[in-house]
Amino acid sequence: MSWLLVAAVALGMLVWAGRTGARTGRREWRIIAGGLGLAAVVAGTLTLLRGGWLLGLVLVSSGLALAGLARSPAPRPGADGAPAPPADGMSLAEARSVLGVGEAASREEILEAHARLIRRTHPDAGGTDGLAAHLNAARDRLLGG
Repeated sequence: MSWLLVAAVALGMLVWAGRTGARTGRREWRIIAGGLGLAAVVAGTLTLLRGGWLLGLVLVSSGLALAGLARSPAPRPGADGAPAPPADGMSLAEARSVLGVGEAASREEILEAHARLIRRTHPDAGGTDGLAAHLNAARDRLLGG
């Protein structure tokens, strides 16, 4: 009986997640984890009351673990990246090092290096605001703008 409750809640949560769109974000997964954790705690408690000690303890502990995961704070975008220094505060050597170009790099080489790195570190691609700003500051310093 307790497994039916857990299975019903799990199925309901997964159907709900599927209807929210193709991209299920961290918020939705936190809700799913919280619901499954609550269902596991309830099922574990019912199992304990019926005398199933081992299964009941496993369900209660896994439910509490899931509930703990649901309560963990979501990382804020840019929280781990330091804000970029102003472009005029960056030396030419540091700007070249950031973009990985030599002293004799042409404008096209600088722009290509910047484009290659910004694709990987842009906030929309999983990077941080601080890294993207630092790359932009290095590009601006080397191009004089």
